[in-house]
Amino acid sequence: MVAGLHVGVVGVGRIGAFHVRTLRALADVSSVTVTDSDLVHASRVASEVGAEVADTPEALVEAGIDALVIATATPAHAPMLRLAAEAGLPAFCEKPVALDVATMDNLVAEVEQAGILVQIGFQRRFDAGYVAAHGEVARGALGNLLVVHAATHDPAPPAEAYVASAGGIFRDLHIHDFDAVHYVSGEEIVEVYADGAVRETPWFQRHGDVDTAVVAFRLSGGALGILSGTRHDPLGYDVRLEVFGTADSITVGIGARSPIRSVEPGAAQSLEAGYRNFLERFEAAYRLELAAFVSTVRDGGPSPCTLAEARAALVVALAADWSRAERRPVSIEEVNSAQAVAG
Repeated sequence: MVAGLHVGVVGVGRIGAFHVRTLRALADVSSVTVTDSDLVHASRVASEVGAEVADTPEALVEAGIDALVIATATPAHAPMLRLAAEAGLPAFCEKPVALDVATMDNLVAEVEQAGILVQIGFQRRFDAGYVAAHGEVARGALGNLLVVHAATHDPAPPAEAYVASAGGIFRDLHIHDFDAVHYVSGEEIVEVYADGAVRETPWFQRHGDVDTAVVAFRLSGGALGILSGTRHDPLGYDVRLEVFGTADSITVGIGARSPIRSVEPGAAQSLEAGYRNFLERFEAAYRLELAAFVSTVRDGGPSPCTLAEARAALVVALAADWSRAERRPVSIEEVNSAQAVAG
């Protein structure tokens, strides 16, 4: 059993800096070394929490770290995960790991050959509400599943420079929903019919992206699903999941800070402000997922969220992109078959 892990973090933007602070607070982590393309910022983050700084990701690996946390911009996820595989280091990687199946499949092969642990950052798997919903469905409390309704509404769009390389709303924003639906229902999404529009921010069009999206989908067990998403929500960051069955109906994401307002006569209105961003909404889950990663590195065991599961969510997102472009239903089998033909 490894004692006092030395963890490296590559990328210390908003979520990366949060991960650094989380790691420094874990009893099983003795030291943290960080790096970033902006070394001035990396030094500032490191000085705030008592971490070390490496000049490059390669230097970070050479510093003798025991595990790597990858929190860079999306285009660097695959190269950094490849670096971890080459060094034989267990790695935690933010989503999406890759924006295309070929890159993902190459990574899966390299990771399997290296035999390293990889955990993907789908933090909703560690949120108390999603965990409870997963448990209710798993024990059969809902009976036969009928309909799943998911929603993720950002309060405001990310920066245009981020959107330009993020892969579009389905691979960037809704990939979380696709994974959460699988996690809670225990079933695979097998077909999607997606649409989208630019309703508020014209520059999304420059990147072939949309700021508003909907997806109708079908699960492997036969249940139907609906997903909605926007990059604009005046009341805050709104993430919900509703699951309807023949024996019970449950919801995740409805509480005192839910950024949605009832107009029913006499309905109580919350006096608390809605969640401002994803860190406020999922702070506890982000901490728990890193604690789980560190625990798995120390003590062994399976990854709480594997590359195979990340691949499954990516393929659903690609199917949604394809569906929106061609305005027709697209099956997951069709995407996988096209990838097989492409090699």
